[in-house]
Amino acid sequence: MESQFGRGFIINITMIAKHFSLPPEQAWPGVKDHLTEMQVPEQFLGTEVEELVTMLRKKIMWHQIGTMDKEEAELVIRVLRRLLVAIDRNLGIPDPHVGKYD
Repeated sequence: MESQFGRGFIINITMIAKHFSLPPEQAWPGVKDHLTEMQVPEQFLGTEVEELVTMLRKKIMWHQIGTMDKEEAELVIRVLRRLLVAIDRNLGIPDPHVGKYD
């Protein structure tokens, strides 16, 4: 069966990041849909990656659109960056970094 908003892990992280590349007031509408079929791979269960995915889910799911959009979008972006570094670290990259010009 085809997925409307993305199924998997990296696919959904990418779609969420795409939302937050927009201005905050445009980032929030529809972003929750990408959490519906997001799956944490077994190799990341019980790790920092799973903790950060849980944090990301909470920040996105609990957000009230129109209330503190900018501030909460900045928090989501920080969690996304931490998540990407944690994924790379878990995949064996010894010193991952998002860069200073992200």
